[in-house]
Amino acid sequence: MTADLPSALQQLYALAPRGITLGLDRVLDAARRLGDVHRFSAYAHIAGTNGKGSTAAFLATMGRAAGARVGLYTSPHLCRFAERIQIDGQPIADDLLAHCLTEALRAGPELSFFEVATVAAFLAFRLSGVNFPVLEVGLGGRLDATNIAEGHAVPLITRVAFDHMELLGPTLRHIAREKAGILRPNTPVIVGRLHPDALETVQEVARSLDATVYEANGPEEQRYLDAYQPSLPGPFQRQNALCAIAAARAFSLPPQAIAQGLSETRWPGRCELIETSEGYVLLDCAHNPDGAMALRNALASFVMSIPRRHVALIFGAMADKNWRAMLDRVGVIAGHRVYVAPPGGREPAPLPALQAHLPGEVASSPAEALALARQRVGRGGLVVAVGSTFLVGPLRAQLLGLPMDPRVGL
Repeated sequence: MTADLPSALQQLYALAPRGITLGLDRVLDAARRLGDVHRFSAYAHIAGTNGKGSTAAFLATMGRAAGARVGLYTSPHLCRFAERIQIDGQPIADDLLAHCLTEALRAGPELSFFEVATVAAFLAFRLSGVNFPVLEVGLGGRLDATNIAEGHAVPLITRVAFDHMELLGPTLRHIAREKAGILRPNTPVIVGRLHPDALETVQEVARSLDATVYEANGPEEQRYLDAYQPSLPGPFQRQNALCAIAAARAFSLPPQAIAQGLSETRWPGRCELIETSEGYVLLDCAHNPDGAMALRNALASFVMSIPRRHVALIFGAMADKNWRAMLDRVGVIAGHRVYVAPPGGREPAPLPALQAHLPGEVASSPAEALALARQRVGRGGLVVAVGSTFLVGPLRAQLLGLPMDPRVGL
């Protein structure tokens, strides 16, 4: 493989201005040109407004514990693009990534950023001998590039909440119908705790396909949670774990592999507590009101034991998100608030508007925001950063000394 990774990434990032282009024909044609890389013997396909990445991580870890060759495809990345395509728990190697991106770009010159990434991931899985692919939907489901996958599917829908309404529709029923686009005929779909409107919509789609809906809260799933504490913190992760357990059982993974996956899964940037010499920093990628509420619930018992004056919130969001509702949910946990525009190419929520909604200070960069927040709470205080993956990624890279690729919200 002689492809050059910097050159391949440069070509890929040049596609970012094309934005989001929902549809399957282009990406399916490219996958076929590369030898039908979209065809798997079996695969897990996970949609949801929130929780799909964590659920995918749980299931991938369970698959590895069972001895499978696991491919995990998620988006977006926090620090390096290679995080999106993982083989057996590790980001794809640079030489393989360069080769797969180059081939995907050649096979589909008309594709978007996310479509190229998806085809590259499928090709990488083929070349790596993956026999347990776990695919996270990028946006929606019905017209998402990952929905070209063929084979014995285990579809999951983790949660349905308000996000991307300009593309998915104005109501939970509209959004749920788009996510239910990953269902396959005569194939059960596993669902998490859904709003009644969303559940009813998914059930309607399932009936039209002679499929069945399985709610992941039965006694068999609960039995695992009673015996094994999920390694990812927060009450909301228990629901994600239930979805992963149900999917693992659908794949007939052995009980010990399911138990091991529950206790060993790691998923950076999701309620992740990082210890520094000056105190703890908690990073969470919540970027919509539903995710913000889940974080607030997760922090409730922990933060209640800390005076609010010793908690500082770093918050930044994209302008197209419902940042007011997010801030209403997480702003009250902290005695100090620092606002910063997340770097990443899309329009951020204006900092003066954030201050007008809930008073706080302004920083010019994530690094400055971290320094200011730490200054306000002192050594031993807690800093919580939330609002966007574009914010969490740079902060995590700074805290852990990690390399950074450019961020793209695609």
